[in-house]
Amino acid sequence: MARQYTLHRPQTVAASGIDYVAALNAEQYEAVSSPPGKALVIAGAGSGKTRTLTYRVAWLLDHGIESKQVLLLTFTNKAAREMIERVRELVPHDTSDLWAGTFHSVGSRILRRHAEDLGFTRSFSILDRDDQKSLLSSVIAKCDIDTKQRRFPKADVLASMFSLIENTGATLEEVIAARYDHFCDWTEKIELVRTGYIAKKQETNSMDFDDLLVMTVRLFEERPDVLELYQQKFRHILVDEYQDTNSVQGRMIDLLVGEKSSLMAVGDDAQSIYSWRGADMEHILGFPVRYPGSKVFTIETNYRSVPEILDLSNAAIRVNSGRFEKDLRSSREPAGAKPALVALEDPRAQAAFVAQRMLELRDEGIPLEQMAVLYRAHFQSLEIQMELTVRGIPFGITSGLRFFEQAHIKDIAAFMRFVVNRRDEVSFLRMVNLLPGCGPVAAQKLWDSWLKSGWAGKEELPPKWSELFLKFKVPKKAVKHWEQLCCVLDELTPGGEFARPSEMIFSILEGVYDEYLKASFENFENRRSDIEQLSQYGGSFDDILDFLAQLSLMSSVDGEPTGDKSERDDEKVTLSSIHQAKGLEWKVVFLIWLVDGHFPNGRILETEDEPMLEEERRLFYVALTRAKDDLYLTFPMMNPKSYTGDVICRPSRFLEDFPAELVEEWQVGNAADAWSDDEPF
Repeated sequence: MARQYTLHRPQTVAASGIDYVAALNAEQYEAVSSPPGKALVIAGAGSGKTRTLTYRVAWLLDHGIESKQVLLLTFTNKAAREMIERVRELVPHDTSDLWAGTFHSVGSRILRRHAEDLGFTRSFSILDRDDQKSLLSSVIAKCDIDTKQRRFPKADVLASMFSLIENTGATLEEVIAARYDHFCDWTEKIELVRTGYIAKKQETNSMDFDDLLVMTVRLFEERPDVLELYQQKFRHILVDEYQDTNSVQGRMIDLLVGEKSSLMAVGDDAQSIYSWRGADMEHILGFPVRYPGSKVFTIETNYRSVPEILDLSNAAIRVNSGRFEKDLRSSREPAGAKPALVALEDPRAQAAFVAQRMLELRDEGIPLEQMAVLYRAHFQSLEIQMELTVRGIPFGITSGLRFFEQAHIKDIAAFMRFVVNRRDEVSFLRMVNLLPGCGPVAAQKLWDSWLKSGWAGKEELPPKWSELFLKFKVPKKAVKHWEQLCCVLDELTPGGEFARPSEMIFSILEGVYDEYLKASFENFENRRSDIEQLSQYGGSFDDILDFLAQLSLMSSVDGEPTGDKSERDDEKVTLSSIHQAKGLEWKVVFLIWLVDGHFPNGRILETEDEPMLEEERRLFYVALTRAKDDLYLTFPMMNPKSYTGDVICRPSRFLEDFPAELVEEWQVGNAADAWSDDEPF
C-alpha cells in the first residue's frame, strides 16, 4: 500500500491582513472561518449572503488554498463577477485561476475540453432560444404531423416542455399531465419530435442550454476518470442560491464534491420560489441527510429592514411547516411605524391610493426610484400603470412589457381595430397571420381579396362578415380556423352595430384566440389572465372608438416611458412581479392585490396543493422583505367584472397568518364624502 505524502507549498504572497472578526458579525464569521467539510449556510433575507461567500473565498486564499482549487457556482454571471471583484479588492492573491460562473458556463467550459467523449467535437455550437426553435421547427416539418384539425404546440412551447423534462427528471407524460394537459392527445407525436430533436442536435454538433448541464453530468457518470480529474482539481466548491438548484444541478454538485472535497452551499429555504422552472427545495431542506456529518450555519442578522417589517415577515413565514427555524433580527433602530394594511373599494381606488401616497412620500424627501409596486402576476399592474400615466409619475417595469405593448394584447386589439377601420391593413395582416397555414403571402392575398370586395372603403359595416369572407380562397390547413374567425367577426358587429368592447374581447378570446394561446405560449395562463383583465377594463367603455383611443394613448411612444418626460431618466417608480424583485430592495414597497385567487394564486387554491401553497407563502415573504423602511399591504374589497357584475373579494389568507397588532389598518375614504360625514375619514 502506497504511503500518502502531502506537499505543503510556501505562501508566496503576503496574507491580506483582513481582520475577519471586525469585518463580519459573529454568525458570518462562524461560517466563513469554518474548517473544511460539508456546510450549509442559511442566510436570511438582507443578512449579507454575498458578503459571507466573498469573505469565505478570501479566507480560503488567505489560508493557503490556491485559487485554481476553488469553484464558485452561481445562477447569474453578474453575481459571479461581482463576487470575484470583491475578492480581488479584499486580497492581494492572484485569482485568475479561480473558476467562477453559472452552472451553464462552467458546464460549457468542461464540455469544450471533453466533447469528443460524448460524440461531439470541441467546436460544438450552443443553441440560443431562437436557434432551438428553428431546429425544432425543421424536426416538426419532417415528422409528418397532421395539424389541419387542431393546433400542434409551437416550437417555443415544445422547447419549454423538453427543458422541464431535462431539469426535473420527469417523463414527458408527467410533464404534459402536470403542465400541458390540453396536449395529452399529442403525446406520441411530441415524443417523436423530442427523439428527432435529440438526434438532430447530435447530427449538427449542437447543444442547447439544458445540454450544458445534462451532458456534463453524463460525462461525469460515463467517464469516472474525467470526474476524478475535476474532483482533484476543485477541492473547495461554493454554491450560491442553493435553494434554487434543480435535479441536474444537484447531481452535478454531488458528483464534483464526491467524498473528499469541501462544499459550502449558501441559500435561504424561505426564498425558494422557483419550483415552476424545476427548482427542488428538498435539496436545501435535505442537505444534512444528503451530506451526513455536514454543519448548518444560520445567519439571522438583517441589515435591510426596520424591526417592524421583520416582525411581520417572521410571523408570516412561520406558518410554513417545511423550513429551517430562524428569526431575522434587524440591525436597525425601530421606525415607529408599522406596516400599513389598506383595504380599498376597488382596483381603481387601489391604484389611486398607491399613486397619491407615492407623491406624498416624494414630497417628504423619498425619491421615486426608492419606491416599488410588487404583485403576484403582471396583469395585476394594469390599473397602476394607467393611474401613474394619468398623474405623470414615471415608471419602469421589470416584470415584462407595459401592459398595452404585449404581443397578445396587440393581437386582441388587431381584431377590434380592423372591424372599426376596414382599411387597416396592419391589423388585418396581424389578425390573419395568427391562423395556421396563413403565412405572409397567404395573408397578403386575403387582404387583396378584401380590397377587391369593395367593402374596405365603405363607411357602413358589412351585414355579415362570414358571407363575404367565406368566399375568399384560403390555404387548406387554415379552412377550419378561417371559418371560426368569420364567426367571431360576426359576433363583433351583430346586426351591423359594434358590440361593447368587453363583449368583443370575450368573443375573440373564446372564439379563436384561446386555442392559439395554448399552442403558442408556455405561459399561456398568464397571458389569458392579461386578456381577461383587459376585458374587465373594457367593461367601463360603451364606445369601441373611445376604448381603442385609450389603448393607443396608454402605449409608450418610440420606446420611451410614458409619464412626465421632464423627469430625470433614473427618477422613476419600479413596477415588478415578486419573482423579478427577488434580490432587490427599496425604501418603500407597495404590495398590491392581496386577494385570494390573486395572491395566493387561484389555481393553487382550487387544487388544495399544500406544497405549492407553502411556496406562495414564501413568495409573500420575499415580497415583504424587499422593503427597507415602509411597507403597504393593499387589497380591493370589490372587483368589477364585465359579465358577472361586482365580485366581493376575500382578503388573502396570508393576512391571517400574523397577529393583527403587527400592522396598522388604514381607513381610506373619498374627499367628497368628508363634506357630508360628521366624522373625519
